[in-house]
Amino acid sequence: MLDLNSMSKEELIKIINMYAKNWLAHDGSWFLALEETDGLEKAMEIDRKSWERFTVIEAKRIMKEFNIPVGSGLDGLEKALKLRMYARVNVDKIERPSKNKLIYKMITCRVQSARERKNLPLFPCKSIGIVEYTGFAETIDPRIKTKVIAAPPDKMERDFHCGWEFTIEE
Repeated sequence: MLDLNSMSKEELIKIINMYAKNWLAHDGSWFLALEETDGLEKAMEIDRKSWERFTVIEAKRIMKEFNIPVGSGLDGLEKALKLRMYARVNVDKIERPSKNKLIYKMITCRVQSARERKNLPLFPCKSIGIVEYTGFAETIDPRIKTKVIAAPPDKMERDFHCGWEFTIEE
């Protein structure tokens, strides 16, 4: 087993980044294999089901490891968003325009950037993102409501790939 305790800070950062990229590559490879055999519509359906499960698992692990209690509101959500696997591979931005609202924008999405470089249409991730971000936020605090600002297949008339609004009534 790899002895993480013997690694330098730089090596640990390098391995974390590599693991995050590998995770995303596996997610994409799995999706593409399913799309090739069963078509895009079926792949999207299965991907939504997969994210419905994974997003809750990821949120619960983050909460456990970083002492974020259930019901911790938008402060808990903000902390948890910064600890997701995506945080290592994408460029994101969090805004807090009021105490009851959090805006999360994926400025640069590694998946969408790769598709843009290859002159492919953006991956239509909106329906999957609704499941993913709603499930993640509700795991942190069931009072949080999630709304999509914009995400593919919406036209890219913005300076971010996808955006999400989280609100809570206190």
